[in-house]
Amino acid sequence: MRRFVPLFVAAPFLSLAFLSLAFVSFPATAVHAASAPCKPGSGVDLHGKDLTGAALPPVMRCADLTGAKLDGVDLTGKDLTGAVLRKASLKEADLGQAHLDYADLRGADLTDADLGQMQAKRANLRGTILTDADAVQAEFPHSDLTGAVLTRAVLTQADLTDARLVDADLKDATLGQIKGRKADFTRAKLGEAKLGQAHLEHAALKDADLSEAEFTQAELDGADFHGANVDKASFTQADDVDLTGARGTPVNLPDDAVAPGAATEDDAAAEASPFGKDVLGREVSAKGPSPALILVIVSGLGLSLTLILWGVAHRRKERFVAEMAVARHAAEEDVTRFGEEIDALDFEMKINQVSGPTHEWRAALDAYEAAKQALNVAQTPYDLQGAATAVARGRHALHEVRSRLSATGGHP
Repeated sequence: MRRFVPLFVAAPFLSLAFLSLAFVSFPATAVHAASAPCKPGSGVDLHGKDLTGAALPPVMRCADLTGAKLDGVDLTGKDLTGAVLRKASLKEADLGQAHLDYADLRGADLTDADLGQMQAKRANLRGTILTDADAVQAEFPHSDLTGAVLTRAVLTQADLTDARLVDADLKDATLGQIKGRKADFTRAKLGEAKLGQAHLEHAALKDADLSEAEFTQAELDGADFHGANVDKASFTQADDVDLTGARGTPVNLPDDAVAPGAATEDDAAAEASPFGKDVLGREVSAKGPSPALILVIVSGLGLSLTLILWGVAHRRKERFVAEMAVARHAAEEDVTRFGEEIDALDFEMKINQVSGPTHEWRAALDAYEAAKQALNVAQTPYDLQGAATAVARGRHALHEVRSRLSATGGHP
């Protein structure tokens, strides 16, 4: 499931004038300092239970599911706020649109789980296994994923704002269009990760392995790459790239990027010094520039500024076209997949000679038509939100159809 939000482009050529602003982030270790909605584990006691194939209780808020077995269990839309799922097994479980704010998932195994649009604000996922998980548009703001394993996980458009991913394993993960402002990726493994159009303003990437990672059109204002391995990492059209203190040889750096090993401010100041040196190494004052030279320099600066302004406008147009292409392709894939889900359920109902609830079935079909219409008229990535909303509404209707058929003995 994908939801699209407007992307913005900042003019790069005047940003250095504001580098003196100070940004303060809250410590990621304090993600649980805010009061949880209930005492974790104070709900229904399902400690160590095997819930595969069993009927789930209607209320699971703040439940104790420590060590429980939930492999393949459908938890779509379930309210698991404040639940304790430490070392629980949730392999291939469906947690789409589930609520796990303040939940404790330390050491849980969510391999191949569906986490689409899951909400896990201020959750504790230290050491959680999320290998091959599908977490499109999942929300993890202010959560702790220290040491989590997210190898090959799909986190497109996920919210990782101020999240802590220290020592996390994100090798070959898909992180396109993520919200990662102030996220802490210190020492994280991000080799071959895809971070196209990712928002990583003021993120910490210190000592991280970023070899062969892709940062196409990523927003990197204030991101800290000190000690990071950026060998063969690609930064095509990325904004505000400053690789000061990084290691390795990146590729496709923008013209205004600061590459690893670039001259420091002290070096630049020394080059700009108005003093030369005599044969004994003593500084001597140099002659001032002539009026003619000053005129040439001023004229050149005016022409350069004109060219820069034109270049910025051209880059904005190119970025918009590229962003729209990426967003439309993702939306079309999602709508197509939703249509396939409708066809599959319709076919299985016919084979089993059962019929679904008329209202919910019609709602799913109407949502599919609405999603296609939204795609046809969309002109910007923001317009594509209509398609994402329609698909979400349709999938909810399909879930209701499946639930009612199961309750009446039909098994589509």
